[in-house]
Amino acid sequence: MATDDAPQETKVSDRGMVTIPASVRRRLDIESGDKIRWDTDDEGNLSVEVVKQRYGAFDGDELKAPMGGDGRETHDLAGHERDPAFSEDN
Repeated sequence: MATDDAPQETKVSDRGMVTIPASVRRRLDIESGDKIRWDTDDEGNLSVEVVKQRYGAFDGDELKAPMGGDGRETHDLAGHERDPAFSEDN
């Protein structure tokens, strides 16, 4: 951490879980649903990267393909729409 603050430690639980200190979560804007990417090098150094996984991440995306309808129906992308084996009536 490139800061003058003292390093913070957390304990690994018996299930391998760790808690990210609140001050680190605030500083890096880590929220529920975000992911943490862990990586090690040949010398055993650990690097951690925050991967933002927020709801609405694609809001305003100009590249969305129009699917038609009101968005509540499903679309048969596999082509089984008329196959009786895939009917919900069976």
